[in-house]
Amino acid sequence: MADTFVNSRVTYGSVTLFVWDGCPCCRNAWELLKGCVRPGHLQQISITGREDVQAYLQRSTGQGTVPYVFIGNQYIGGLSELQNMGAQLRPILQQMGVPLWNISKISDKAGFSG
Repeated sequence: MADTFVNSRVTYGSVTLFVWDGCPCCRNAWELLKGCVRPGHLQQISITGREDVQAYLQRSTGQGTVPYVFIGNQYIGGLSELQNMGAQLRPILQQMGVPLWNISKISDKAGFSG
């Protein structure tokens, strides 16, 4: 059931964050992505209180903390991995069909300036 919940929300052309309510790292990941992913293609799914989903994500990704960040159907990690992607982030977003915007306003920390 948890796998169906997760897999039905992770789709090509979108970025999906599985988060806990009130989590600072989740908020930072959201803020980093919302400036570069076109509205309607970035979704934040709260898994607060969903121990089954949290356990499934931990087993399937090997990561024990939130956020769980998926670009298209590709799991990329959490906030640290997202921040460390640098120049790799833009091509991965494009490869997974994610519409971009405001690229010129994104800091080089997110890998978009240059």
